[in-house]
Amino acid sequence: MRIALVSDAWSPQVNGVVRTLTTTVAELRRQEHAVETITPDGFTTVPCPSYPEIRLAIAAGRGVRRRLEAFAPDAVHIATEGPLGWAARRWCTGAGLPFTTSFHTRFPDYLAVRTGLPADLFWASLRRFHGRAARVFVATPMLAAELRARGLPHTHLWGRGVDLALFRPEGERLPELAGVAGPILLHVGRIAPEKNIEAFLTTNVSGTKVIVGDGPALATLRRRYPDALFLGALHGERLAAAYRSADAFVFPSRTDTFGLVMAEAIASGTAVAAYPVAGPLDVVEADSGVLDADLAVAIAGALRLDRARVAEAGRQFDWARCTGQFLDGLTPFSALAQAA
Repeated sequence: MRIALVSDAWSPQVNGVVRTLTTTVAELRRQEHAVETITPDGFTTVPCPSYPEIRLAIAAGRGVRRRLEAFAPDAVHIATEGPLGWAARRWCTGAGLPFTTSFHTRFPDYLAVRTGLPADLFWASLRRFHGRAARVFVATPMLAAELRARGLPHTHLWGRGVDLALFRPEGERLPELAGVAGPILLHVGRIAPEKNIEAFLTTNVSGTKVIVGDGPALATLRRRYPDALFLGALHGERLAAAYRSADAFVFPSRTDTFGLVMAEAIASGTAVAAYPVAGPLDVVEADSGVLDADLAVAIAGALRLDRARVAEAGRQFDWARCTGQFLDGLTPFSALAQAA
């Protein structure tokens, strides 16, 4: 199949959405599908306000149209609600062609955190964007239920996977954590206000709190919490070694749609401590973590779990299965012709 994947989130951004998309594209190509990625690196871009490392394409409509027409896809999947996503949506609707979309990020919740305005104010734009899609891909059943309540009932489950060859319980430990007072409590992710990292940093527990990642709140958190160990962004084997070196993984976010870092930690044998909210409720099982409204209680429970059983629970996060779900959800143009 010839698949056009359009995304405003792409390398060199480092986040769960980008990892999901780039891994899916690699798996699709391994299965010998032709994939055209329409991403910001092919356009003139400007920095996103408050997220300068995220580049937004400008005046992209004509370029997106040319790329799509030249590639002549069998199916179009629009992964994000940014300028490229809207341009691809206009091309599809103008040509009367079906398309699918993904709901990766709770932007209304993020904007509410940053502006102090109610999240409901921002949902109208998202309903408009996704409303014309044949299907809206979601990572979890809980997110599907939430979108139904928001007026988007046409969802399709597209789960998440991790590189099980990389994120595994066996292997080297991270040298920077050698000799660090335990228990080692790790958080990995974008360092931004909506990730609620201060809830972790202010939790009264023993051990060393380790933060891996980069983002706009990094300098502020480093200054406020000098006892925490901030390692910056890690990738590949060094990131996997950080997961293996930790005694528990702490995920304080209340706004994530999935939380791929939790799956990476679990596959590495490191139990998760989190709040009982959407995201953790779909990812964390009894053998792989503890959810509690009191984060200290969740951490204490996670530290007691057996690492071997945690790692076994992580084997479910298989990318081949997830890519199969992605393919099943696409709406090829040939289906439209057959229906006619």
